[in-house]
Parts: sequence; structure tokens; C-alpha cells
Amino acid sequence: MPHIYEVKLLRKRAKSFFTRALESFNSGEYDLAAFLSEQAVQLHLKSILLEKIGDYPRVHSILTLASILNRLPDCKELARFLEESKTEIRLLEDAYIASRYLVREYTREEAEILVNVAKEVLKHGELR
Repeated sequence: MPHIYEVKLLRKRAKSFFTRALESFNSGEYDLAAFLSEQAVQLHLKSILLEKIGDYPRVHSILTLASILNRLPDCKELARFLEESKTEIRLLEDAYIASRYLVREYTREEAEILVNVAKEVLKHGELR
């Protein structure tokens, strides 16, 4: 069983990233909101995997993390949401690189989609 401290720390960081994503979105910093939303989702999914199976892959792909979650019986609802939101998840994954390294600006609409995806993901996986 993973150390509960590590799970709680990842969840705390995910929530902090999400809070900052909302603040960035509300102040018109859409690139930052996109990046922070991706980080929130990535850390939250890793915290769930750590809690459920004791480890998580050291990857940055949300789709890879989702494919592992899909194999866990008590994560089906979250895995279904991620599967149904695959287009948005790809946009979220793109934000990991694009918001930092590419000449690409996120629109208000795109950032809003990503913040909303992060909000939905963070609803899942409360510690038991």
C-alpha cells in the first residue's frame, strides 16, 4: 500500500495547480490556464494510480494514465469520462508542450474547455 502522505501530497499539488489555473483563466492568461489545467489532471491521475496500485508510470501522457485507470474496476467512471473527452484530453496533452515551447496561444474558449476538464477530473478519486 502506498504511503498515504505521497497520495495526499499529489492531490494537494493537483488542487493547487487547478486553483492557479482558475486564477489564470479569470485574469485572461489563457496559455497559463491551459498548462496548469494539464498539470492538475496529470498529478491527480497519478495520485489515484498511486493510491490504487502503489505506483504510477513516470510519463506525461494523460491518455497513457487513463489507459491504466481503465483496467481498474473502481475507476471505470473516471476512465469513461476520459474516454468520452478524448479530443479535449489531446488538447490538454498538447498544452503541456505548446504553452511552454511553441509559438501558440490558447484562446479563451480553449482554456475554458481545459479548465472544465480539469474540474471534472478532480471530482474523482477522493481518498477513502
